[in-house]
Amino acid sequence: MKIFCVEVKASLACFTRPELKVERMSYDIPTPSAIKGVFDAIFWKPAIKWIPVRMQVINPIKFISIKRNEVKKAASTKKDGFNIEEHRTQRSSLILEDVKYRFWARFEYIESQNRVYASSPKKAIEESDERERGESPDKYYAIFLRRASRGQCFHQPYLGCREFSCSFELVDPESNPAQSNVGEEYRDLGIMVYDTDYSTKPVSSSLYRPVMKDGFVEIPHPESNEVYR
Repeated sequence: MKIFCVEVKASLACFTRPELKVERMSYDIPTPSAIKGVFDAIFWKPAIKWIPVRMQVINPIKFISIKRNEVKKAASTKKDGFNIEEHRTQRSSLILEDVKYRFWARFEYIESQNRVYASSPKKAIEESDERERGESPDKYYAIFLRRASRGQCFHQPYLGCREFSCSFELVDPESNPAQSNVGEEYRDLGIMVYDTDYSTKPVSSSLYRPVMKDGFVEIPHPESNEVYR
């Protein structure tokens, strides 16, 4: 399948380190799950799964410290509501400023028998048989190409946190290359989160060790040995 490339930019971004639970601190670069989220926002169906393969950091990596009002308590449908003013707190965040990236990803086509449409396996098979008619990788390839070139999306993509929305543009990196202004040829970024699986109990996360060379980071496949589980 063809690999797509989108260029995204935003004034702020935060790819939160999980080891810092109270006050947010961002990774130096986006996580693969954040890249996947951008492509999902543009186009997603149960028949496809986005696989990030590469990223380019275009603007220099700059951090800024801000303070935000947050609520310490989470709402629940099983309990009565609460007054947010009584649980409001101010926390500091170390986030990225004036970011610009290029993300490369491709989608994997999921056969109908491997899709999950409902909690009932029998119902899932029935629905998958109906939805399988007329489906093909070429169909979804054309849909994404049309949507991304027009700037269409299911919801506005964001970089790490929902309040840090970003703009996006489908680009051809061969005819329109971008110059990285990171200012260093090599950086070992250490261990960082690759993705989080919420379907398991307890929730599990996978890790990997990205290396940035001239602003580029190659992202291994989720099933690769370079991804630690």
